[in-house]
Amino acid sequence: MKPGTIKTVVLAGIVCLFSGSRPASHNAEEVYIYTFRELAVQEMWRSGIPASITLGQAIIESEFGTSELALRSNNHFGIKCNDGWYKEVVYHYDDDRDQFGNLIKSCFRKYPSIYESYLDHTNFLLHRKYYKNLFNLKRTDYKGWAHGLEAAGYATDPLYAEQLIETIEEFGLFYYDFMTISEVKKFRHLSLRKSPGSKD
Repeated sequence: MKPGTIKTVVLAGIVCLFSGSRPASHNAEEVYIYTFRELAVQEMWRSGIPASITLGQAIIESEFGTSELALRSNNHFGIKCNDGWYKEVVYHYDDDRDQFGNLIKSCFRKYPSIYESYLDHTNFLLHRKYYKNLFNLKRTDYKGWAHGLEAAGYATDPLYAEQLIETIEEFGLFYYDFMTISEVKKFRHLSLRKSPGSKD
């Protein structure tokens, strides 16, 4: 089975698990966003974290839910164990090295469900002092949030903010920052992604 086919099958399974019947013939990336956008908006209104940031980070960190870490542990945000985590864990090669510079497995959080991964992402940002200043930003300022996350060290990639902003804009995720929970529930379009050749 080709990698693209595997991704489609995995995402179709996620959709069935969370949402009952959903269009199976659409682009796999769009299906992922469709499945979790309501949860992202819900968490935005609970915390102030832009829904676009939540979805964008999940897309990057989990590769639309198809990464090895996501499939093994329901961890869609690449959150490591850190101090104070006493629940289940998995070990996965990432960017940690031993004293000799050899790559070693990192400890990551494991969740019973993807839903709990999204909730923990919110709590993770809410309760760590190095993300505190981000909550002074407007929930529609996804660019400020992206640069703030990079500056606070959420990821080691020096181009993390740029990648996050590009993902948000490519898939039109910033539109969700303006929606209420009831509005996103009623919103029937599978994707807000711009079609090739479309104008702003």
